[in-house]
Amino acid sequence: MELTTLCYLEQEDSYLFLHRTKKEGDINKDKWIGVGGHFEFGESPEDCLLREVKEETGFTLTEYQFRGIITFLCDQMEAQYMHLYTATKWTGTQQECEEGQLQWVKKESIFDLNLWEGDKIFLHLLEMNYPFFSLKLVYEEGILKQAVLDGKKLKCNGLNSWSGSAHSL
Repeated sequence: MELTTLCYLEQEDSYLFLHRTKKEGDINKDKWIGVGGHFEFGESPEDCLLREVKEETGFTLTEYQFRGIITFLCDQMEAQYMHLYTATKWTGTQQECEEGQLQWVKKESIFDLNLWEGDKIFLHLLEMNYPFFSLKLVYEEGILKQAVLDGKKLKCNGLNSWSGSAHSL
């Protein structure tokens, strides 16, 4: 299992997204995601978070919250334990990212973006200010086949709409 971090910087009514367009062989090609990346040897989740956000955005986080852990299983890559954070304060100036374009997106518009289906689930949880959660996402050929929130299987209602708990997402 790989260990990774993912962070959504929050500013008023918007989140900072990374539109992944530049990295060769990227499973996230053309997707909109938060910023983050893989742990380096000896790093804690917070060490990785702070380093990755600084590398990708130019920002140094000063206020952030650990929101959940996501078990990400996909037949096209190694499994991951993704440590999900949100941040509300930072210093520094936004820089260009080598992996794509950084863009502030209004919360009301995020579900119009090209997102992973599982990301829609945890973005709903963040918007609901849901307490710390564990979310398991299982993908086959890029399609979300299973989602389990805090040990309870969510049901697919067709067209990748999921429900079952957390106020039916």
